[in-house]
Amino acid sequence: MSGWQELVCHGVLGTLGVSLLLPLYRLVRGPSLTDRVVALDLLALQVAGLIIVYSVYTGHSVLLDVALTLAIISSLGTIVIARYLFSGPGGQP
Repeated sequence: MSGWQELVCHGVLGTLGVSLLLPLYRLVRGPSLTDRVVALDLLALQVAGLIIVYSVYTGHSVLLDVALTLAIISSLGTIVIARYLFSGPGGQP
C-alpha cells in the first residue's frame, strides 16, 4: 500500500471513529424508541464501514464478510422493529 493510500485510510478511520459519537448520543439521549432504533442501525452501519476500511488497510478480505453480515443483520433488525412498532403488539396493522 502506498503512502497516500495509508494516509487516506487513516483519515477515513479517524473520521468514522469520531462520527460514531453522534448516533451514540442519539442512542442514549433519543426522545423516542424510533430515534433509538435508527441510531442503532446507523451505528452498526458505521462500524461495518470501519471494518471495511480496516480490511482494505490490512489486506484481510475475510473481514469484508464480517462487515457484510453485520450490515445485513442490522438492517433486517431495523425492519423487524419498525414493523413491530407500526403494527402493534397483536401483529395486525
